[in-house]
Amino acid sequence: MSDAQQQDHPTNDKASAPRGASTSKPHPFWDFWGPVFFTLGLYFGIRHYVAEARYIPSESMIPGLQVQDRLLVEKVSLRSRSPRRGEIVVFNTPSSFNSKLIKQLERRRLRDGEIAIPCLLVNLPFMNWIGLNNPSCDAYIKRVVAVGGDQFSISLRGEVSVNGKKIEEPYVTNYCPISMQGRGSCKAFIATVPRDHVLVLGDNRSSSSDGRIWGFLPEKEILGRALWRFWPFDRFGSLIP
Repeated sequence: MSDAQQQDHPTNDKASAPRGASTSKPHPFWDFWGPVFFTLGLYFGIRHYVAEARYIPSESMIPGLQVQDRLLVEKVSLRSRSPRRGEIVVFNTPSSFNSKLIKQLERRRLRDGEIAIPCLLVNLPFMNWIGLNNPSCDAYIKRVVAVGGDQFSISLRGEVSVNGKKIEEPYVTNYCPISMQGRGSCKAFIATVPRDHVLVLGDNRSSSSDGRIWGFLPEKEILGRALWRFWPFDRFGSLIP
């Protein structure tokens, strides 16, 4: 057969394709949105199961952690064990598990006509830039000072004793002030930590909304533990006690 005759016979693509190979093309919709969905799934998967970055929004952990410090929070180790004394943990806001605070939030929403925005939407990157927020989706960061079964006492200054022994806390420098009459603005109490709970306090004992106010933290509400501070660079380092 001459070259001209060969050109007169169109090539059968299906016949020439390797046996078992698919010749169908993905829908144009997936050409664009496929990588987007994959990237979002990877982002939320890593953030939910492995690690995420957090920043310090308040002064409750000074002087060790300053406002706007950036931290790496890992979420793997606490799935196989309970938190340990001295570890810094990130957890769901008490407004998501404390019954009294939940009722206060519900009353406020009814009064102000607020809509509870789903946390999945609130936690999307940059959503807070456009004003989307939900107090029950926030996260707190505090230090574990007592674990399940511990008997503890907290003085008016914010000093902690666990199982009859005062614990050394070199990271605490701002204790609660006490007047000449022996009165203070902070709460003192003695109790035992329930099973599967921990007691968390802010390092800034004179200015921290913590277990002294809203009680014990259920372990299931803990999102992870603070592992590293990566910003600012001049204070980069490990946060493991």
